[in-house]
Order: sequence, then C-alpha cells, then structure tokens
Amino acid sequence: QVQLVESGGGLVQPGGSLRLSCVGSGFTFSDYTMSWYRQAPGKGRGLVAQITPTRGITYYPDSVKGRFTISRDNAKNTVYLQMNSMKPEDTAVYYCYSWRAGTNYWGQGTQVTVSS
Repeated sequence: QVQLVESGGGLVQPGGSLRLSCVGSGFTFSDYTMSWYRQAPGKGRGLVAQITPTRGITYYPDSVKGRFTISRDNAKNTVYLQMNSMKPEDTAVYYCYSWRAGTNYWGQGTQVTVSS
C-alpha cells in the first residue's frame, strides 16, 4: 500500500521558519521525483518545490525562491521542505507529491498558517 505522510505543519509568525517532512512507503522512493504543492482557500493547487530522484536537481517558482529549500534523504524515504522568512501568503495546505512516468501519488496534506 502506497503512502505519503506529511508532518511538521502548524502556526508560525511572519518572518518565522517551519520544516515539513514527508515519508513515503510502498514504492521505490529513490526512483521518484518528489515535489511539494500547496493550496490556499479558494485557490488552485500550485507547485512549491521539486527535486529529482538521484542528482537532486531542484526547482522553485519565483514566489518561494530564496526562502524555501527542498531536500531528500533516499535512505530514509523522506523529503523535506525548509521554509524561512515566511509570509502570510504562504498560508495553505501543503501536499507531498511523487511521480515518475505513468505513476503519481499524493499525500493527505498538512496545514501551514502564517499569522501574528
């Protein structure tokens, strides 16, 4: 049974930091590109960060570039999202996503709220 389980969400003040984790099981984690998406209330789901399986090449949209860092530990089947200098507009449900040709999986999401 394939599972992606996110953790680390919560409430943080503007300018603060938070680290999300996502543990994968039931598939060969090291074969998959891993990503984080987010969805704010009333908006669509958008890509936040992505990392390739073995070379660890990363991609970030301009909205988070320089503030967020994605990393992975294939030995632990885990992908991380370090979020720094957080803003109220970062408030959303954050989802872990894994994919390779023809196959993809989603986590259940974790709520992140940035507010004073």
